[in-house]
Amino acid sequence: MRRRDFVKGIAGSAAVWPLAARAQQAGTVPIIGYLSQGTPERGTAFVAAVRDGLAAMGLIEQRDYTGEFRWARNDVDHLPGLVSELVQRRVAIIVCLDTAPVARAAKTATTEIPIVFALGNDPVKSGLVDSINHPGGNITGVSTMNTDIGAKLVGLLHELLPTAKRLSLLVNIESADSARSLITGVQEGALALGLQTELVFASKVNEIDPALTGLAARSQALIVHADALFRQATDKVTTVAMREKLPTLSSLPNFTNAGGLMGYGSDFIEAHRQVGLYVGRILKGEKAGDLPVQLGVKFTFAINLKTARAIGVDIPPTLLARADAVIE
Repeated sequence: MRRRDFVKGIAGSAAVWPLAARAQQAGTVPIIGYLSQGTPERGTAFVAAVRDGLAAMGLIEQRDYTGEFRWARNDVDHLPGLVSELVQRRVAIIVCLDTAPVARAAKTATTEIPIVFALGNDPVKSGLVDSINHPGGNITGVSTMNTDIGAKLVGLLHELLPTAKRLSLLVNIESADSARSLITGVQEGALALGLQTELVFASKVNEIDPALTGLAARSQALIVHADALFRQATDKVTTVAMREKLPTLSSLPNFTNAGGLMGYGSDFIEAHRQVGLYVGRILKGEKAGDLPVQLGVKFTFAINLKTARAIGVDIPPTLLARADAVIE
């Protein structure tokens, strides 16, 4: 074999080495770059779930990888700059913790670094992947599809309040993809039941209180968009809704634990554990674009009876019987 061909073969084989092996060959461990639209305080549980998934793959932090974190703190305009920092840091993989804008910023920034996302809406409709089974490119992940259950949420509220005629939907309009999907589902579900809907908007935490104040005078119930903004401000949303004595329902993680009346959605913590499993597989040599997007299939229904008593709502026995968790 000619020396030129041998060198070319060695260079080509390096491209298919597992990322972890290449990093160790260079005397380092691979860096996982974490990118989030939210804050460290609210993202801790998601990061822990990713680590659990990595541990299940036999990969331990500090020994087999390290983490580099970037938090947009609820300002999507910061995402391009933050992901650029991760690219310059030469991370081995970018983990997008929570929303479609995070994944989109990462995809725009690099076509080479593998990207693994966790989000609530349809990644095909969002333009992130070519298809669920064959994502293509350098990106894959997990979708809970929580934003495509608007009609189901309306149905639960109708069962709770069968005489109600009007309900509201609190959305962050800046999260266009997931907001549009949820709005469509809620409006179609409400129309089928003869209900009127009102859209209420907040794109910053300080807009939540004004948006919900006085809402109970014209609406009998509220659905809360499972958006990163309201995930960071769940306590704020539920506190104001409680003050207004407004029954609430959301797919936000831990919504009922924070005082929301009802919660229905897939397990977002488990979704991030699945992300960790995918990150481990990629570090061990698989290509992101060859791994099908995992879809959330386990949905849980929770009711907070303490909140129900506080706002004067009686929970029908049929709903209580179907609840996976009841907070007394």
